[in-house]
Amino acid sequence: MDLEELRTLLARHARPDATTTVDGVLVSKVDRSDAPEPATTGTVLAVIAQGAKRLALGDRVLEYGAGQYLVASVDLPVTGQFLRVGPDRPALGFGLVLEPSDIAELLLLAGPGDVPRAGPGGTAVPALAVCDAPDELLDAVVRLLRLLDRPRDRAVLAPLIKREILWRVMTGEQGGTVRQLGLADSGLSHVARAVAWIRSHYAQPFRVEDLARLSGMSQSAFYRNFQAVTAMSPLRFQKQIRLQEARLLLAARPGDVTGVAHRVGYDSPSQFSREYRRQFGAPPSRDAARLLLDTPGARHG
Repeated sequence: MDLEELRTLLARHARPDATTTVDGVLVSKVDRSDAPEPATTGTVLAVIAQGAKRLALGDRVLEYGAGQYLVASVDLPVTGQFLRVGPDRPALGFGLVLEPSDIAELLLLAGPGDVPRAGPGGTAVPALAVCDAPDELLDAVVRLLRLLDRPRDRAVLAPLIKREILWRVMTGEQGGTVRQLGLADSGLSHVARAVAWIRSHYAQPFRVEDLARLSGMSQSAFYRNFQAVTAMSPLRFQKQIRLQEARLLLAARPGDVTGVAHRVGYDSPSQFSREYRRQFGAPPSRDAARLLLDTPGARHG
């Protein structure tokens, strides 16, 4: 399918906060390629119409460009960077937030054999996947974006097209990554409990066997599934969350490196500084000063 109409619609409806008038539908426009930045994925389907994006998750690096899509079935800490973009040719992307209840509903409606079924508690598949977008999926995305210009039709037709998009992805090449989000007893659903706990208690120490028990798995099965989903060990996942939270805190409190280190769970400021520099390429104090300079209005405030 020609991507030109998709690019036109995305460029016209892009906002600074990426939101649209359709719930769960996002539109992004980025016109510069900054240094790699830490972020979280959310649970989302993301289609690129122009430009490209590179994501690093643990030791995995994924890149996707025009006519390709990414699915994320867990909210993961990643490092991202847009590629091959500029003011005259911005990156343009479409996003759809993936809701487990919507996926579960479609799985219940599907007939026998319409979608592959994993057994209860089956091994989880990676939570991030990239592949080419089929014409049927791109066509549905374009039809959904057209509704942004048609308020009379939007309330009735948008939910139908969103379900079509979900179905196209669920039955497509990376359907396993999406389907596991809607299965109450999938390997991913068990890992997601541990991910949620770490996110809420990232400053606290934990034992892997306790997280395995929380997830309803043996320790070996939990560790295997956690690695498969997140491309990281539980402890490395926690470190990524700690460092990302520390960077947010330092942007507001650049002179309190020791206090921030303790707040995110580090007993040793030197270990914090060492791991922070390894993650972000500069010591905490220097990175915080750069973040302050990059804040709009900071140089004039």
